[in-house]
Amino acid sequence: MNKPFKQHLIDPEVCIRCYTCEMTCPEQAIEHDDNNVVVNADLCNFCMDCIPVCPTGSIDEWRVVKDAHSLEEQYSWDELPPQEDIAGPAGDADLDALDEAMAALLADAHQGAGGKAKAPATAAKPTINLHNLGKPVEAVVQGNYRLTDSDGNVDVRHIILDFQGHPMPVLEGQSVGIIPPGTDAEGKPRLPRLYSISSPRDGERSGYNNVSLTVKREEHGVCSNFVCDLEKGDTVKITGPFGATFLLPDDPEARIMMICTGTGSAPMRAFTMRRQRTVGAKNGGMTMYFGARSPKDLPYHGPLKKVPESLLKQHLVFSRVEGEPKEYVQDRMLTDQPAIADMLKDPKCYIYICGLRGMEEGVNSAFSTIASDMGTDWLSLRDTMREEGRYHVETY
Repeated sequence: MNKPFKQHLIDPEVCIRCYTCEMTCPEQAIEHDDNNVVVNADLCNFCMDCIPVCPTGSIDEWRVVKDAHSLEEQYSWDELPPQEDIAGPAGDADLDALDEAMAALLADAHQGAGGKAKAPATAAKPTINLHNLGKPVEAVVQGNYRLTDSDGNVDVRHIILDFQGHPMPVLEGQSVGIIPPGTDAEGKPRLPRLYSISSPRDGERSGYNNVSLTVKREEHGVCSNFVCDLEKGDTVKITGPFGATFLLPDDPEARIMMICTGTGSAPMRAFTMRRQRTVGAKNGGMTMYFGARSPKDLPYHGPLKKVPESLLKQHLVFSRVEGEPKEYVQDRMLTDQPAIADMLKDPKCYIYICGLRGMEEGVNSAFSTIASDMGTDWLSLRDTMREEGRYHVETY
């Protein structure tokens, strides 16, 4: 009789198909087909290299099994199977020893990882992977607008895509994949690049079947240069939607704290537009800490000025303004400590962090200081909020 063992799996419902884990795995144990990203149990040695790089926590899933789930099984899943009933005294002893070893590995791997998130309890049910690699949907470019000053250091674009009647039921906080043309160095078709939706669920223009993306041009970025150079009328192949946790609560009383840098503002824009359309003239209860090098490098700097403070309390923070001291989002958070402490005490407070992974340490340090002054342990509070679907991190 086989001894039970712990098998590493990927949650297909939460995974956003960014393929970072596959590119990171030193054992080449992770692979994909048109639908899912899966783990080969024969190759996986639990090195945990894939855990910290996953932006959603979907990689951190495990099942105790007597026989490994095959690749064919995993490719067919829309969601993870339930835990098997592994009974028996010998099995229990084996599992205790296994759990101790795995716990030690995971404790180390989770240092710096975003952790496993849960969707807000009131969030709408998302559609996942409607259009996959084998059958992407074609979208037509309706517009391509530069968001940052032409004489600045950063080229960020607002791209509007029309799906020509094809379904693309996205929610705020979800992502879609854009497939760049051509092949990679091995002659294989290029994998999609994931971009967060920056428009609300009813479209960039309310009632129209379109979405917007916020895309930064990277110097050697194959997909970012392709997207930033698109012209009106061009077509692109799209996969998705992806993402089932970084979602907006459907509760007008929810208080939303958003912390972002650069194109991490994309889902925050979608959240703000959704609340603006649904909450209306009421206080939206939204606060945003948004960092950039300078005003001319901050996406949506002009449009943000038109959003009323009654809906969105804005903290625009700049680190490279001539003649002024450097300031980062964590610095402004500490300056705004009383307001943040008030939100942290509220069980209807939801936190969303999106941007470069380097921002996490500073933001966590600010939260730790604020919570400590409240007489609260930040790590315990953060984990409680995550379990309640109120703490969300997507960094890259």
